[in-house]
Amino acid sequence: MSHLCFDVSIEDAIAHVVLSRPEKRNSMVPEFWEELPAIVSDIDQNARARVIVISSTGPHFTAGLDVSSFSGESLLPGSTNDPELARMQRGAQLYATITRLQKTFTALEACRLPVLVAIQGGCIGGGVDLITACDMRYATEDAFITIFETNIGMTADVGTFPRISKLIPDGLARELAFTGRRMPAQEAAAIGLVNRVFPSHDEMLKGVMEVAQDIAAKAPLTLYGVKRMMNHARDHSTADSLDYIATWNASMLHLEEIGEAMAANAEQRPGKFAPLPRTVKSAH
Repeated sequence: MSHLCFDVSIEDAIAHVVLSRPEKRNSMVPEFWEELPAIVSDIDQNARARVIVISSTGPHFTAGLDVSSFSGESLLPGSTNDPELARMQRGAQLYATITRLQKTFTALEACRLPVLVAIQGGCIGGGVDLITACDMRYATEDAFITIFETNIGMTADVGTFPRISKLIPDGLARELAFTGRRMPAQEAAAIGLVNRVFPSHDEMLKGVMEVAQDIAAKAPLTLYGVKRMMNHARDHSTADSLDYIATWNASMLHLEEIGEAMAANAEQRPGKFAPLPRTVKSAH
């Protein structure tokens, strides 16, 4: 299946999703918001891979939301001559648009697979919403992030604020949010927002794929459980999370997978693990 905003390939249980509009700085046009969750859902629900890598093309990871392409959707005049009622209609329309866009990045967080993202150049505005919904972030030396919405009179609304303060110290998150300043890759690495910084785009992709290969060698059901437990622990108390993981393992622990993992490690061979079950019927 072809996409306007992405190229997708799957090899050795790794799905590589590439932003593919470098001439437009990979700006997020309406098709972007529909294609990304559909791609992630297909990979996840049809168990096509064990890990997802998101990368980009051109000088910048993404310029963020293409505001001009949405102006007609959410800012249309109301269908009434009553100014107050028209304002309410526009507000309801904009609310529906925002919540729909939020679901695009929540799909990355909610899917069963680990999601790694490789960032080069500018990660601007909506790009920050995207990368904070991923499990791990990597960057080139020339990369930077900016919560750019602040600079154009907007409050970022597609996922940055609920997530970034859980990834970095709250004071730094607020500084980025209030100022809209650029945070360079080395600073992002120093505070733990990105896992590693690479000299070039090619070296970054090589390094990220090595991490992805390491992950893909693990039991898919284990990866699913790890992601589920870590996301739950982030959003709940320690006591709740301890109970949740006990309940999860009471029903989901597979002794056969443990035995196979131990044997594979001892014999220095790839493990033969059960795949994730498909959750929908394949269209192919």
